[in-house]
Amino acid sequence: MTSNPQVPDYDLEDTIELTTAEQVKALSDPLRTSILQLLHERAATVTELAAAVKRPKSTVAHHVKVLADAGLLRVVRTRRVRAIEERYYGRAARMFFYGLGKTGVLDFNDFEVAAKESAAAFDAGQLRSLIRHARMPDERVAEFWERMQELVQEFDHLPRSGEVTYGFSVGIYPMLDYPTLPPRGDESD
Repeated sequence: MTSNPQVPDYDLEDTIELTTAEQVKALSDPLRTSILQLLHERAATVTELAAAVKRPKSTVAHHVKVLADAGLLRVVRTRRVRAIEERYYGRAARMFFYGLGKTGVLDFNDFEVAAKESAAAFDAGQLRSLIRHARMPDERVAEFWERMQELVQEFDHLPRSGEVTYGFSVGIYPMLDYPTLPPRGDESD
């Protein structure tokens, strides 16, 4: 099978809503999120995944089983190697979301993972990031989030090429304790 660089070499859903605690818990482990990210490129065996993440095959097999049991991974094809059937795993969907429907949170623990992943890029002076704060009504928040999701979809469908893998993290969140100025008073005082 020849691979198309724009999509994994297997069929998958675009999105799946997380509906169980088991699914959310499965995404809470950084090794499992790394496995899921690798499978954006193509289907892979446990052996290939173990080599990519530089972890023992038994450890990776355990994490693959947790993801598969949660319905986030599945066997997308098999191959007979001598007397053993080799399984190729793929994601169940490009994106997983929970909470407020498709306008809710996509993926779990994004910012914790992004902070850890980006530390080396920060140290090397190669981190590109922005943070801004704005007071706005909920309708505007929904508009911004929809635009961000479109950008994430575009990023998610990029061809897997080049020498360097880049992370991309977006979010919008309420600043519950952020200070605000009191209402403008009479300026003639």
